[in-house]
Amino acid sequence: MFATFPSLVDRAVLITGGGSGIGAALVEAFTANGAKVAFLDILDAESEGLVARLGDARHRPLFLRCDLCDIAALTAAIQNARHALGPIAVLVNNAASDDRHELDQITPEYWDRQIAVNLRHQLFAIQAVRPQMRALGGGSIINLSSISWMRGAPRLAVYTAAKAAIVGMTRTLAVDLGPENIRVNAIAPGAVITERQRRLWYQTEAQVQAVVDRQCLKRVLLADEVARLALFLAADDSRMITKQTLVIDAGLL
Repeated sequence: MFATFPSLVDRAVLITGGGSGIGAALVEAFTANGAKVAFLDILDAESEGLVARLGDARHRPLFLRCDLCDIAALTAAIQNARHALGPIAVLVNNAASDDRHELDQITPEYWDRQIAVNLRHQLFAIQAVRPQMRALGGGSIINLSSISWMRGAPRLAVYTAAKAAIVGMTRTLAVDLGPENIRVNAIAPGAVITERQRRLWYQTEAQVQAVVDRQCLKRVLLADEVARLALFLAADDSRMITKQTLVIDAGLL
């Protein structure tokens, strides 16, 4: 049995990359807490299936198709979410892509694309929701980083650069937006074993177990654990927490 957060009931929440993986767990968790959730993604089938699965909730989640690399489309989608749900009180910048790459294969075009996928949209989403949060008298922004940059994960130079930058951006924006009662925090997950991770990087149980063996806590780290931390950071229970990066990695060694 896990905590629920009454302050999230009927609160408008926007989640990027909500169609699968950690994003889908976020959509489910906020919906289960009675929030009005809109989520952005390009995965039509997965996103529509998620909406159908949660159709009996207090508020049926709203799927808005959006390529987050298109900043104009992102800004328009955020305004559509506001018109449908009311002013956005919680933004969870989740969308990312941890594609592996060799140093010699990185081109300027690849760099730009990966920075757009993993970092740029977070800032512009924050820029777009700020007036809505300011009108509400405050809000909570949660940016997804990663422990990969702290550990020096191999074959992820562009990804780790973006994820490290998210922590710096989070700290600066917490200072900038604090006078408006807008909190800005980051979550740095460890080796979360999602369906994508199993398909691409951890295809056997032995590979998954090898990760678990490196953790202090000997259980598979799942997306639901990250979602529960996001609920806390979004709720009024954490109203004096800002400018922080919370690591959730089961104590990965």
